[in-house]
Amino acid sequence: MAALWSRTRQRTNDEVLIRALYEEHGRALLAYAQRLTGDRSAAEDIVQETLIRAWRHPEALVNGKGSVRGWLLTVARNIVTDRFRARAARPTEVAESPANGPVEQDHAEAVVDSMVVMEALDRLSPDHRDVLMEIYFQGRTVAETAQALGIPAGTVKSRSHYALKALRELYTENPGTARLTVVKGAAA
Repeated sequence: MAALWSRTRQRTNDEVLIRALYEEHGRALLAYAQRLTGDRSAAEDIVQETLIRAWRHPEALVNGKGSVRGWLLTVARNIVTDRFRARAARPTEVAESPANGPVEQDHAEAVVDSMVVMEALDRLSPDHRDVLMEIYFQGRTVAETAQALGIPAGTVKSRSHYALKALRELYTENPGTARLTVVKGAAA
């Protein structure tokens, strides 16, 4: 029972101490912190943290080695310095926006997909593969592809049509087979 009474009395003394500190030095602390940070809410947080540190170290307030206000202002300045250093140590966060989309963390899926496409292209005839490579990988038009390969434009159109049809058939007959063989081959 005596311990409970002692703790209750200590808690009351702590409350009285913090209230007295805030009433006497709160405005000066807030003005100083706001001048250092330029932000009212950050300054309020700093005042609160300063008073918490005073509560944790009441012996510093009564040691007679200087003024209480000087100690409180020093603690507030140290808190601001610590926050500034912590922010400087971390990289700046970039807000996500439509123009600045999220960073793709794992590119393994794209690698597997490209391996599957390359394996599928290997299964096509050289004529069909050349047409698709020119149109889709080089980004050429039908006329440019015809000129690059030395064939008529109509032939480019028909070869690209039949090459895409062959790729579709490959995947509809055995969906996932090409992907499975590539993944198995990559793991080996």
